[in-house]
Amino acid sequence: MSAQFGGNKPVKIRSYNSSNKYGLAVKNVEELLDKGCKLLKVPRSAARLCLYSDGTEVTEEFFQTLPDNTELVLLSREQHWSGGVFEDLSRLLSTDVHSDALIEAAKQLRSDEPTSKRRKILSDLLQNLDDRSELETRDEDEDWFEGVAPRFKTKSAYMRVNCESRIRGYTRELQEASRSIKEAKVKAEFLKASEALVEMLKKAKYNGCYFDRTDEDLCLCTEEGWFTCQGAFDQDTCSSFHSINPYSSREDRIIFSTWNLDHRIEKRRTIIPTLLSALENHRISKVNLDYFYRLLFTTENLKLVHIVCHKKEAHNLPCDSWRVFRPAANTRNVGKKKKPLL
Repeated sequence: MSAQFGGNKPVKIRSYNSSNKYGLAVKNVEELLDKGCKLLKVPRSAARLCLYSDGTEVTEEFFQTLPDNTELVLLSREQHWSGGVFEDLSRLLSTDVHSDALIEAAKQLRSDEPTSKRRKILSDLLQNLDDRSELETRDEDEDWFEGVAPRFKTKSAYMRVNCESRIRGYTRELQEASRSIKEAKVKAEFLKASEALVEMLKKAKYNGCYFDRTDEDLCLCTEEGWFTCQGAFDQDTCSSFHSINPYSSREDRIIFSTWNLDHRIEKRRTIIPTLLSALENHRISKVNLDYFYRLLFTTENLKLVHIVCHKKEAHNLPCDSWRVFRPAANTRNVGKKKKPLL
């Protein structure tokens, strides 16, 4: 086809910062660089060309093998191109400002799309484009509050109570464990310990702050409300990069209910049995209840995980035996002159 251009090769060229494309017909890369830099106002020094599709740099030899009308990107010294889809998606995600026209276009594409996979992709895109996380009150975002009790006037208040409810539920397992204790003295000590732990939790307002984005110091989310999966109990991070913003929509709020606050050291298999074992031979005054409180009810032992990262298998992580009991005061040498260390 190049014959109709007098032996020149027709190509389409665009700059790094614009989607506008221009047609040129040239004999070689040098001619293309000269014309392209002049047309797109890019400094000729250190300018180079790459394929729009995947960022492959275009050499003279490679240029001669390209099909007619190949789309190329002209880059200056400091610019890099990773490929059309990558760059376009990166630009889309780099701003929180999405025009109504873009949302309407995605809706139209979804309604006309015959394949289920692409409809799903477009639906997910629309859900993220129509982000209303910046809205906080019931009056501002009535749809988010559908199914939520009228007493909740803000998203943060509801999310705080949601977290409180989850953590308060862990106290039920303490109650269940007490029913199986047969020895009266041990049961009495266990009930005292349980009551003390519940009282500590009440004073901390059931740690509802973990889901409340207005609590900048203790919440597990960003200021906007984004939560990130912390990975399975035996991992440092989530390899799948799960994230969600339950503040953005009613759908995400409901989906967030499937995320778990997972105990790394398990409460039923390890924490509660260890507490019971300690009380079988010691009075409550000897037991370090603060340690058990942190294991049961705080993020010292709790990890927020996507349901896929919540492993049901036994964790096999023990309690730290040296932390189970209160440190005993060393009174043996009180009043005695210390000997120098040798």
